[in-house]
Amino acid sequence: MRRAVEGLDTPYPIGTLLPALFQEDPLAMRWTGALDEVLAPAISTLDCLPAYTDPLLAPADFTRWLAGWLGTVLDENWPLHRQRGAVAQCVPLFRLRGTAEGLRALVELVTGGEVELVDSGGVSWSQAPNSPLPGAAAALLTVRVTVPEGTSVDLAALEELLVAEKPAHVPHRLEVVGP
Repeated sequence: MRRAVEGLDTPYPIGTLLPALFQEDPLAMRWTGALDEVLAPAISTLDCLPAYTDPLLAPADFTRWLAGWLGTVLDENWPLHRQRGAVAQCVPLFRLRGTAEGLRALVELVTGGEVELVDSGGVSWSQAPNSPLPGAAAALLTVRVTVPEGTSVDLAALEELLVAEKPAHVPHRLEVVGP
């Protein structure tokens, strides 16, 4: 007889839970033993559930599933450690969504580079009426990414990310530079 998962036994054999009368019956014990083999992978998964929900410990395919739970799409070309880090950062990044710091952190996570955001606006105060406004009249967000040497950046994917994450009414310019 071939096991569902070789070498995987259940820590909770069903036969030991039966009344003594059935434990003495070989047919009942074989039948519950077969159930134990079928249920062992599910029981093992449930016993290890906290590890499955931790992106740093979960199996690779489950890490991508966790990303889906969090509404995040991972780049399949990234190494596993980078995918795990992205899933682990999802909730903190959601808290910062819509802020300059959140955009900076997201672009740094995606590119692995250092990000500088330059906004054309500004804030000022004055006691005199009709004082000049700070910043430029036209809104513009400049995103400057300095990537480590030997790192490639998918410009089209980065443009899509910026369009999705920045304020819709603000045009942007993307600059990717090497070290």
